[in-house]
Amino acid sequence: MSDTNTIGLHEASASQLAEKLNELLANYQIFYMNVRGYHWNVKGRQFFQLHEKFEEFYTDLLTKVDEVAERILTLGHQPVHAYSDYVKLARIQEDKNVHDGEACVRGVLTGYQTLIELQRELLSLASDADDEGTAAQAGDYIREQEKTVWMLGAYLG
Repeated sequence: MSDTNTIGLHEASASQLAEKLNELLANYQIFYMNVRGYHWNVKGRQFFQLHEKFEEFYTDLLTKVDEVAERILTLGHQPVHAYSDYVKLARIQEDKNVHDGEACVRGVLTGYQTLIELQRELLSLASDADDEGTAAQAGDYIREQEKTVWMLGAYLG
């Protein structure tokens, strides 16, 4: 009996990666809903600019939710899909009743910083497991989100 999965990774490594990916998925889902809430509820002078930008962010986050879940399936495991599980697994906390534009932007900044931290952990695990697919996905996300963090920081001054 082989100890590798259908894509040639050791099953123990694939299981560990799927667990970390499920943690990442939970964070993406909570963050997605936070940004959706910022989009709906932001008020103030920058409403139009921020409303549009938050839509851009949450649209991208939703795409990544699907990509992360599909990577878990590719590894031969099941993505978590209940919000009660997301709340338990996520480092990002629900951000409720935020209306101030600057506070919303700080929430987005903090969320992306958390995702980058998690993705670096995932990148390390993937590298150790010789999992180029997960490593490439995490690396692409990190590169893109580091630029977003820089821009959000510049926006906040």
